[in-house]
Amino acid sequence: MTTTTTLPRLLQRCAGLALILAPFANNAVQAADPAPFDLPGPGLRVTVTRGGVTLPIGEVPDLASGDRVVVQADLPEDQRARFLLVSAFLSGATNPPPKKWFASAETWKRKDKDRVLTLTVPEGAKQLVLFLIPETGGAAGTIEDAVRGKPGEFVRASQSINQASLDRSRLNAFIAAIRAQENSHPEFLKNLAPVLARSLAIKLNADCLAKVVEFQAACLLEDRESLVLADVHSSSVAETLAGAPTDLALQLSYTREGGLGYYSPYIAVVRDIARVFGAFSNPQFNYLPALSLRERYRVSLVLNTAPSFAKPKSVLVASMPAIGSDSPPRLRAASDAPLCGANPNFVLPVEGAPLIYSTDYARNMVLRVGATEVPVEARAERGGYVLKRPLSPSPASGSIEGQLTGYWGYQPFTGPRFKLQFPTAEAWKAGADATSLVIGRDNGLTLTGPAPACVSSVSMRMGDAAPQPVAYTVEGDKGLALTLPLKDARPGEVTIEVRQMGQAAPATITLRAYRQASKVIELSVHAGDSTAQLTGQRLDQVAAVQLGGLILKPDGLTREGDVDRLRLSGTGEAPRAGELSARVTLTDGRTLNLPVTVRAPRVQVSILDKSVQPKDVTAPQRLSVPQTVLPDTARLVFSLRAAAGGLSASDALEIAAAGGPSVRLAAGLDLQLQGQDVLVARLDPSALGPSAFGPLRVRLVRGAEASDWQPLTTLARLPKVEGVVCKQEDCTLSGNSLFLIESVATTPAFEKPALVPQGFTGSTLKVPVPQDGRLYLKLRDAPDQVVSLATT
Repeated sequence: MTTTTTLPRLLQRCAGLALILAPFANNAVQAADPAPFDLPGPGLRVTVTRGGVTLPIGEVPDLASGDRVVVQADLPEDQRARFLLVSAFLSGATNPPPKKWFASAETWKRKDKDRVLTLTVPEGAKQLVLFLIPETGGAAGTIEDAVRGKPGEFVRASQSINQASLDRSRLNAFIAAIRAQENSHPEFLKNLAPVLARSLAIKLNADCLAKVVEFQAACLLEDRESLVLADVHSSSVAETLAGAPTDLALQLSYTREGGLGYYSPYIAVVRDIARVFGAFSNPQFNYLPALSLRERYRVSLVLNTAPSFAKPKSVLVASMPAIGSDSPPRLRAASDAPLCGANPNFVLPVEGAPLIYSTDYARNMVLRVGATEVPVEARAERGGYVLKRPLSPSPASGSIEGQLTGYWGYQPFTGPRFKLQFPTAEAWKAGADATSLVIGRDNGLTLTGPAPACVSSVSMRMGDAAPQPVAYTVEGDKGLALTLPLKDARPGEVTIEVRQMGQAAPATITLRAYRQASKVIELSVHAGDSTAQLTGQRLDQVAAVQLGGLILKPDGLTREGDVDRLRLSGTGEAPRAGELSARVTLTDGRTLNLPVTVRAPRVQVSILDKSVQPKDVTAPQRLSVPQTVLPDTARLVFSLRAAAGGLSASDALEIAAAGGPSVRLAAGLDLQLQGQDVLVARLDPSALGPSAFGPLRVRLVRGAEASDWQPLTTLARLPKVEGVVCKQEDCTLSGNSLFLIESVATTPAFEKPALVPQGFTGSTLKVPVPQDGRLYLKLRDAPDQVVSLATT
């Protein structure tokens, strides 16, 4: 795990070390920015032996009391300047080391006993510092006096050099990987750089990845000294001593690997030590810090200032690993998702220890699966460990656990555990959501089966069409979450193909996609009814509804905005009041269940009596209309009786013309209660509007419920007849709105009627000669009724 807080820039740390160890004119710290550490210096070859096992220095994160350390200069054969190699063990800020903790070797000599340092780490030592000094008489004694005089300053310098060296190793690994990718496949930097940055705890400038490919690498490496972030493993001891750091930017030098003592971090080192170390400036020596980059047996020293071989001569100061127990890093799995053991290229994702990528401290690492051990290699660009050879033959089928093991330096190291999956012959199955696949949108689908981590691809085929790729994610140990692209699909068969590593043929699952199913909201029905109303959306897909023993079929669909209302009528046993479940069958065979509350029986009414009363009793009445017809010049007075339950003043009557307007009569002059079960109503047909005609029906309305419709009467518009004039055998009827007359006859039987043309607009009409002073009319609004016309 790495913090997201940027630490002091790496070169500033190193430059601070230069200030710590550099001579100061008149004991004043120079204000100019020191040069970066980019000068290659001399090298060293170092081995460490513990318990009979010898390791190169690059594999040793810490030293221990009793270790045998062999150090020799690694100089070119034509090296002309002679260096004296001096070692010093340190034991703390307040405890000057004894003289026997110092040793020196003359690197230009030919005999090993003269040019090689063979050291044994003494009990109580905490740090080992190496000095390379141009050949000068008395140099070893001068260094010894300086270290014994101010041991704490060298302790602090050793810590900072060590930590800066480790930080530099991470930065170098990042730079090398970026440049290698730039030289091979720069187009993949966009995907590789974030993984590298997470692995090595390097700050990533995401804006660089938006640039064109040719400029991405250069951008990622700009201002490289500011890229290093804190490493929790390096900071763990400091957190133990002081609690969680409030400013992680100050914690970079807190590290057991760096030989942490009880001192300030880097910023305090720059502020305090530089001033104190000015006391070591003298005309003879000038101290230069050197970063120690350890790779196998070689330690490459990197400088920020060219050494001087004239007075004051430069003393190169390098630090070896700290002495003391360095706990292995808290390496953990970066994901708890299962991995496919059948995939030869799978990665064991880890986090929490960037040094596994930039150093060789983690050695002999293997993945242990059962009794099988496979060597692994840390790859920063992959984000974890990869197998050096395939895990073959498979140690198991199904799921099994594997664990990283190895050594951290000399200590056995146990890493995280991983779930590994291997394909089996078990079939894949679709989840419950497979029954609700609908076209017109993308659909989620869950599959369960063996080793989902080994799935390499999923495709979908509609009928005989070409397969389409399907996006998927692994869910848990046995699940796949798919997103089926059904937005532009048609209803029909859907075949899902699941391909797995290690399996020759894909597994297939056949499903069916439907149109968007009806959404049923409510079924409104009363006890005893054989009709009902279904409310919802897309109800045109409803084929039938079964409610107990009643089978209902669609009988008219209406839409009000986004809401469908489907009238249903049926046959069978009418339901009783109570809670039931309706089964809605769609046209494609799917079924939906809907809970239904069957309401109490609806109130029912019957007509007791009715009469037609003229609006103007003084007006002459030429036309005689039967009581079964309501002329538009009259009112209808009628009475109704409630079958059960009684009536109340809040009840209303709704009267409607067929397919036309309606009117509601509420309690008042036009609607009065005679008693608890009888209503008397008065209807003026003008309330229905001028276009109302034909059969009228009535029902009782009580709140949101209503009774069945009852036929009431037939509303007829009457023509305005002014008179009939006859001349011999030729008679003429005159008036207005004569188009309302369908035919005219001399008898009620209409043996030889005179037909009125459709759309007649005239004001006179030829009619037969009346008999007994009367003619008989049939009106278009009531063609089954006979109206008599008095001609005299």
